[in-house]
Amino acid sequence: MKKSDTQSDFRKDVERIVTQIPYGKVTTYGDIAAMAGHAHAARVVGGIAHFGDSKLPWQRVVNRFGGLASGYPGGRDGHRQVLEQEGIMSTHEIVDHFEDIRWRPNL
Repeated sequence: MKKSDTQSDFRKDVERIVTQIPYGKVTTYGDIAAMAGHAHAARVVGGIAHFGDSKLPWQRVVNRFGGLASGYPGGRDGHRQVLEQEGIMSTHEIVDHFEDIRWRPNL
């Protein structure tokens, strides 16, 4: 398999996982990378999120501390606003009750 095929497969896996994040839950770039079989590829997941399909629920993806993304459209404030529409609140740019609403199936 060529490298580009592997990258394409990883991207498809990431996008498939993002579509499964339940409404009102969040997960991390690293969690997604691990679910896709590449535990140390959190930054790659971030790149896919930044340049990926805007129809996917990327708002449900946060950093490993529950922090909002500065690269989200509208910055962290835009990220906060979209999450609040799902009932996910944040304080000081960190998701409230992060571990309670963190989605991590099979990890």
